[in-house]
Amino acid sequence: MRFVDLSHEIEAGMITYKGLPAPIVCDYLSREASGARYAEGTEFQIGRIDMVANTGTYVDSPFHRYADGKDLAALPLESLARLEGIVIRCRARASRAIGPDVLRGRSVRDKAVLFDTGWDRHWRTDAYFEGHPFLTRATAEWLVEQRVALAGIDSLNIDDAADGTRPAHTLLLGADIPIAEHLCALDRLPDEGFRFFAVPPKGKSFGSFPVRAFAVVSR
Repeated sequence: MRFVDLSHEIEAGMITYKGLPAPIVCDYLSREASGARYAEGTEFQIGRIDMVANTGTYVDSPFHRYADGKDLAALPLESLARLEGIVIRCRARASRAIGPDVLRGRSVRDKAVLFDTGWDRHWRTDAYFEGHPFLTRATAEWLVEQRVALAGIDSLNIDDAADGTRPAHTLLLGADIPIAEHLCALDRLPDEGFRFFAVPPKGKSFGSFPVRAFAVVSR
């Protein structure tokens, strides 16, 4: 059994999505300042972070799209943890749009379906924000029909950022299927035979939040 980290690091100044602010990471209480509060030689650091919820690798809950949808606190743990996972290889795609043909013959019901596009290689570069791969409406419809547990992608957005209707978000979250975006290192996973975890804090009235996404590979 081995663990595979599928998350990007969160650090000060990084941009996850153009138009959204970068996180501010700093000390609330520095080690030096803490010295006055404790016994000699005893120091602590308390960090502070100011960020939007859609930072780094994160999960979207239905509340992200729908006012009456489940927020992060309402998502059951079984929808986010120890999910049987499969990887759909999309690196050799002919276009940005990922159609349902890539899923032909794959059993996806009740599984975390992760789309390996290789786009994570552009993380922290300008190329990451332009021409990213995404799922078509037909692909999202197929995933809903097949009742997947979760859909994830290693790209800027599971939808085409130029499409204001956001069909993948609309369909998947409308069916209570969480979405994981900005994953990475999916090439380190086998096509199947692993368990996927992407658990955010139990936030009320939050539709998205960063996660430490990872997989446990059984073989």
